[in-house]
Amino acid sequence: MTTDLNKPETQEKAVKNIKPNIGLEQDVLKQDNELLNAYLADLHVLYIKTRKYHWNVAGPSFKEYHEFFEEQYKELEEIIDQVAERIRTLGGKPLSTMADFVGSTSLEEDHSGEVKTVNMFERLLADHEQITRELREDVDKCDEELKDAGTADFLTGLMEAHEKMAWMLRKYLS
Repeated sequence: MTTDLNKPETQEKAVKNIKPNIGLEQDVLKQDNELLNAYLADLHVLYIKTRKYHWNVAGPSFKEYHEFFEEQYKELEEIIDQVAERIRTLGGKPLSTMADFVGSTSLEEDHSGEVKTVNMFERLLADHEQITRELREDVDKCDEELKDAGTADFLTGLMEAHEKMAWMLRKYLS
């Protein structure tokens, strides 16, 4: 019996069974994807918090702060997409529901009502610094324990992006 690879149902079955063969054991890929999904969850919580502040900032510097928060959440959008694509590259499935994000994050959601602008900057700074510390640990794990230089390098670049965003937030608090 021959299989018609042009049929959508056949193509879907064929794709589902293909595992990455990129020099990493399946257990390593699983661990990579677990830490990447935890980071993805943090990113979504941070993204929503940054959007919240973008929408709710007020005061004499409204326009500057509004635009600043927009720059930050747009950068987070790009990082979110890169992380989800890395997960797919490594044969995993990115988390994709709010319940999954909230259940897997290490960050605190901001349930506050109106907050002072200085608190917005402080909370975002704390989150970026926490993510940076966690990424530093993940880079070490990927490099030393999992021997996955690709994911370690990928996370190093993202860690540097969070360091820069934290620096920019810190300057508003100086």
